[in-house]
Amino acid sequence: MSRSVLRTSDAWYVLTDAGAVRVDTSATTTRELLADRAAVDAAASSGGPAVPVDELALVSPVTAPCRVVAQMTNYESHIRDSNMDPATVPLTFFRKSSGSISGPHADVVRPAHVRFLDYEVEIGLVIGRDLPVGTDVTAGDLTDLVAGLVITNDVSARDVQLPKTQFYEAKSYPTFTPVGPVLLLLDAGEFARFGELRLRLWVNGSVRQDSTVADMVYQPLEALQALARFQQLQAGDLLLTGTPGGTALKAPARPIELIGALLPPHVKWKTFFRRQAANPDYLQDGDVMELAIGTPDGALDLGRQRTVVRWAR
Repeated sequence: MSRSVLRTSDAWYVLTDAGAVRVDTSATTTRELLADRAAVDAAASSGGPAVPVDELALVSPVTAPCRVVAQMTNYESHIRDSNMDPATVPLTFFRKSSGSISGPHADVVRPAHVRFLDYEVEIGLVIGRDLPVGTDVTAGDLTDLVAGLVITNDVSARDVQLPKTQFYEAKSYPTFTPVGPVLLLLDAGEFARFGELRLRLWVNGSVRQDSTVADMVYQPLEALQALARFQQLQAGDLLLTGTPGGTALKAPARPIELIGALLPPHVKWKTFFRRQAANPDYLQDGDVMELAIGTPDGALDLGRQRTVVRWAR
């Protein structure tokens, strides 16, 4: 069965009916913990002393440094929000700095020069074994290649991302990848339920994103097959699998987009962000983001992430 792993600054825990039980392991990184799965299973069945999860100061269960790779526009609803055709959107990736990883309850800090801060709930795949370039990935490899799942929020500075076509910077500021609270380690066969997962994100209690994996265009097998052609991955690395529609950013109506294409770039983007300034969905100082991912029956539950937006002064 799956194991829900939690992490503090000095220990790993596994979630049981009685609470969080400390894992007896010397592992300090996610990679090392994955190699010590037996210790996680032993703690879960030990009946050892448990503490309430609320008493733990949780940090990201994915440790840095690691590779953070993300899929672009991978849900039909998000693709349509971007005025694109899901039938013609290719499978593409970008990288994020692992320095952007933060805990599931840590503040998300907007840099002073950023005006348009956005959210993206995503399922994160935690890689379970090394994947050298040139590896032939088959469906039977998923059990070993995907050790577990985590909630991730791909926080984005849209006014950096769009005019500069600079995904790496716009999505890599410190605290721009909250992860957790749970690293859900999967047993053989449980990945078959991936398609049942539901992703939700609220801002100040209002639902902004609510979708299921059925909306996803390129599934994890296709993503890993494509990555294996050019990108080495190692155990403990993180793959973000895209976000559904409902982000603050949405493409303008098609006629406006066509007119904008005729303008010089600096004029186009100045006009675009002038219109975006009237959009109340961008994140503001003090906004509370909550994210949840799981199957309807709760058998696979990645927990609930809660972060507060703070503006750098």
